[in-house]
Amino acid sequence: MNVRRVLPPDAIPSVDAPEFLPVGEYDGDGSDEVVVVDGETPRAYPIRYLHYHEIVNTARDGDHIAVTWCPLCGSAVVYDRVVDGRTLTFGVSGKLADDDLVMYDRETESEWKQSLGTAIAGEYEGTDLRVLPAAMLPMARFRERHPDGEVLARPGGQTEAGQKGGDAAEPAYDADPYDQYFEMDGFGLGAHRGTGGREWDRDDDIEAKTVVLGVEDGDDALGFPLPRVDAADGVATATVGDTAVVVFATADGIHAFADPGYSFEPAEDGQFAGDGTTWDGATGESADGRTLDRLPARRLFAFAWQDDHGADSFYEN
Repeated sequence: MNVRRVLPPDAIPSVDAPEFLPVGEYDGDGSDEVVVVDGETPRAYPIRYLHYHEIVNTARDGDHIAVTWCPLCGSAVVYDRVVDGRTLTFGVSGKLADDDLVMYDRETESEWKQSLGTAIAGEYEGTDLRVLPAAMLPMARFRERHPDGEVLARPGGQTEAGQKGGDAAEPAYDADPYDQYFEMDGFGLGAHRGTGGREWDRDDDIEAKTVVLGVEDGDDALGFPLPRVDAADGVATATVGDTAVVVFATADGIHAFADPGYSFEPAEDGQFAGDGTTWDGATGESADGRTLDRLPARRLFAFAWQDDHGADSFYEN
């Protein structure tokens, strides 16, 4: 694992006292991607805010959680912030581990690899954070599904994220500092900065920035590449450890649920037929009122999943 310092600690400021607005007051576009955390009041965390902050320390129905995002890895993971009975508050260390965000907790200054959720240095070295169920959806879908939901308000402040000169400035939330990076073939910090990216060592259908949904159970891990699930008519099943998994690919992204054992077949508009009804592949909700259990999962680029779990950790059709 290659760990290097890129910025001073907290040059990209985490959001530690988030405020939320009714979803109807969101000032962005309906196509904006958001990280969705369900709960008594479902909440959406816009990626265009997370680009400039990367971590939101917050709570959900009394549970302390961290909504985390690494732009270079396309990695969206929601973690439980309680470790050994202690509630941790995470910040951006300014370091990268294999081009992935290194978080640190302010209580012990242990360092944590964001995509993996494992402490790589400090008092908690070797400890894993617990992944929580979450999803990435367009804001329009969140608003449609949760008209009474809430959205993270603009955090504001000063950040060095997206600032080419290195000086902190007010976040330019209406600009996307990673749009060119997401479109280019290269990956990693060097590619983003134009100084040369890493080499991709695969020659199959998985590209470095292929979107993957990673599911883990104990020591077992399986990453579901979006194109492979698409090629399987939008639905894939597998067993990860002791967990039966069904994954749906829709126009709204890729989503993993506990597999109830139904035989799913593609229907129309992101729907899947199974057990005498149709199911929304993005939400797990059925036309007859049932809901599949969303699994804890990590949404990230293939290179980051391979860095963490190896070249053979991908789902095969």
